[in-house]
Amino acid sequence: MKFAIIADIHANLEALEAVLSDAKEQGCTHYACLGDVVGYGANPKQCLDIVRDMGMPVVKGNHDEYCSTDVETEGVNAYASAAVDWTRTQLPDEDRQWLRDLKYFRLVTTFSIVHASLDEPKSWPYVFNKLDASSSFLYQNTSVCFFGHTHVPVAFVRDAGGTIRGGKYQKVSIEPGKKYFINIGSVGQPRDGDPRAAYGLFDMDHKTVELRRLEYPIEVAQKKIRDAGLPPRLADRLALGH
Repeated sequence: MKFAIIADIHANLEALEAVLSDAKEQGCTHYACLGDVVGYGANPKQCLDIVRDMGMPVVKGNHDEYCSTDVETEGVNAYASAAVDWTRTQLPDEDRQWLRDLKYFRLVTTFSIVHASLDEPKSWPYVFNKLDASSSFLYQNTSVCFFGHTHVPVAFVRDAGGTIRGGKYQKVSIEPGKKYFINIGSVGQPRDGDPRAAYGLFDMDHKTVELRRLEYPIEVAQKKIRDAGLPPRLADRLALGH
């Protein structure tokens, strides 16, 4: 069984289509989404429809929450806030209700998924380092948990003695007796200096997680953002990968 683990699509239809096409070529039979289907990009409804129609397990991201309500966005930068306001006008009530109904955490077969962290899934903390990850490991009841939110692919591993290691990765082998807290990067807005779309391929039979990176027509996604009247910065950053 192969799962394509996707996260932080952020309404980037071109990136999502590239990822789903590659996942199919790689023989993925199942999918799971770690949240932030919408926000920033110019195709929120199209991306939401694809994810929903595929019937994959999805958890709620902070932008999913912002865009599904009319609550004032506090502590959110001006670019993100402008995108939230615009996205709210693009989604009909049934789409916003679907986003509101998403859970913050889900168990999928034998692994778990969350958008930000396991210790405070509703507060959206960022997990960048071993210290950040240590809090989530205290709440992790599966050997593997996938998370997103930072848009930076990194894998943290805690061994039976409690020692945590972590860093960038290309492929991780899942070993018995260890716990893995893995960020599979962002489909629609990578922030690790690599503008290519990212997703994770979880081969449950061979017990490996592979980070996949894909070229996609960035200029098409950029033009849509500019044409929609969204902040130009949201278009520019796609080509920079940060």
